[in-house]
Amino acid sequence: MKISAITQILEQWAPLAYAEDFDNIGLLVGNKDNDCKNVLIAHDVSEAVVEEALQKKCQLIICFHPIIFKGLKSLTGKNYVEKTVIKAIENKIAIYALHTALDNHKEGISFTLGKTIGLLNQRILIPQKNSLYQLTTYVPTAQKEIILEALHTAGAGAIGNYSQCSFSTLGEGQFLGDDHSNPQLGKQHTLTKVPEVKIQVIVPKHCKNNVLNALHENHPYESVAYKLIAVENLNPDIGLGSIGELAQPMQRQDFMTHIKESLHISSLRHSDSKKTMIKKVAVLGGSGSFCINAAIAQGADALVTADLKYHDFYVPENGLLLVDAGHYETEHFTKKIIQDFLTKKILNFAFTLSEVNTNPVKYF
Repeated sequence: MKISAITQILEQWAPLAYAEDFDNIGLLVGNKDNDCKNVLIAHDVSEAVVEEALQKKCQLIICFHPIIFKGLKSLTGKNYVEKTVIKAIENKIAIYALHTALDNHKEGISFTLGKTIGLLNQRILIPQKNSLYQLTTYVPTAQKEIILEALHTAGAGAIGNYSQCSFSTLGEGQFLGDDHSNPQLGKQHTLTKVPEVKIQVIVPKHCKNNVLNALHENHPYESVAYKLIAVENLNPDIGLGSIGELAQPMQRQDFMTHIKESLHISSLRHSDSKKTMIKKVAVLGGSGSFCINAAIAQGADALVTADLKYHDFYVPENGLLLVDAGHYETEHFTKKIIQDFLTKKILNFAFTLSEVNTNPVKYF
């Protein structure tokens, strides 16, 4: 199987278009056209992980965090990033990173974190902006269903839990072809009027090119009239963090004990809080200080995340309970998410979980 065939399946699941602008994801090392017989799935990539891939005869490492985050100006082995990349290149092992493309998936890292601690009725905490377009086009009435089917097949018209959504308006179109025109309806130099339908559909950002190609390939007119505009509607299926409710309210102290037991951690950091009972909980796997205000705005009793700085704990002013459970600890199940998805999509293929503990933080 080609590496590109595997990465295409990953990108249908977690499109690269939805990654955050600061991120560096996708195929970071290797040739997409190389053959692949075995895949190693890791949280981070280190020299030890590349060595593990080599020992297990894996040609591709799929990881969560990108080993190359900032630009490399040289490859001389002067730091752990360069040493890891050199080792991968020397042994023809490709590296593919998902990171915030999976963070922004509605059932990605934060959803799984919420599920792990028992949250129900989860929804995205911070829906992504600028991820939707509206396409308006005009087609002869007789071709309406053909065009709609092509647009829907390409990914247009998906809204939340619904697909094949559209709005149509009957009208009349007209056109006048010149000497170089080749109209399917009407003749050159003759004003032609045609019963038409105005079709409007929502287009997710990652489907834009496929939808436009489908429109041009299936539209009967030589020159296709259409309008594609970005809309400010928030996408309920794409975004960071998750928020939901516990099955039953918990005393604050019991809630923090529950977090420790659910995530298998021995300690956590937390803010002071006036909240005595915890019911509505926001979560964000990894660094989540930026979502404190969003959690407050949505009425959360607690936020479980990681990498909070000293002054972050002041922000809720003793209202929202902040729980810092550790970066790796709130993301460590990422490998299993990726493995579960791929084993369902690609049968009879070896997807092995890395046994290397890549958590750089140790506790005494």
